[in-house]
Amino acid sequence: MDFAIIAAGEGSRLIQEGVLTPKPLIQIQGIPLIERLLRIFLKNGASSISVIVNEEMKEVQNYLEKIQLPVPFNLCIQSTPSSMHSFYELSFYLKNESFCLTTVDTIFKEEEFSNFIKAFNDSCDLDGLMAVTDFVDDEKPLFVKTDHDLSIHGFFDKQEENCVFVSGGIYCLKHLGIRVLTNAISEGISRMKKLSAQISVGGIKN
Repeated sequence: MDFAIIAAGEGSRLIQEGVLTPKPLIQIQGIPLIERLLRIFLKNGASSISVIVNEEMKEVQNYLEKIQLPVPFNLCIQSTPSSMHSFYELSFYLKNESFCLTTVDTIFKEEEFSNFIKAFNDSCDLDGLMAVTDFVDDEKPLFVKTDHDLSIHGFFDKQEENCVFVSGGIYCLKHLGIRVLTNAISEGISRMKKLSAQISVGGIKN
């Protein structure tokens, strides 16, 4: 399974709050967010890891250029207008039948992440699996409506009735998701929400 990280945001909210460290390099228990993800991906059988950062993140670029991993590591340096366009740029590195895509600031328990990856790899009928959480700490959360089996039935910018979850920033997809992404880009779609709605996705609570 390939793994990929979207780390191309500007971190504007952190800057407004006086945090000058680029988001990917903010530390959790002494480990930068992005390094923590790299370690966890390797523990979960990553066959390759790809990361996209924007052109202005020189400190992050320098940090990642020094990284040495036991699997192929692809660093894409490009500023994009949206996370969906960042996903598109990463898609050229995702060659295996399935892959896991995350945002750089997603936080989770390692055991739960491993269970998430295993659940997707063990499934024969899911095109995609999306981590969701009922903890909302985002200025622009993507609300996810699910049924009692945690099958996803809709994505919303605002909370709808009986809609308690938001995106956890972790997506597992089969390679057909790349075809859907490519078609969406060609049609001028620029929101991950609209892309997700075109893929059959199940949800696992994070």
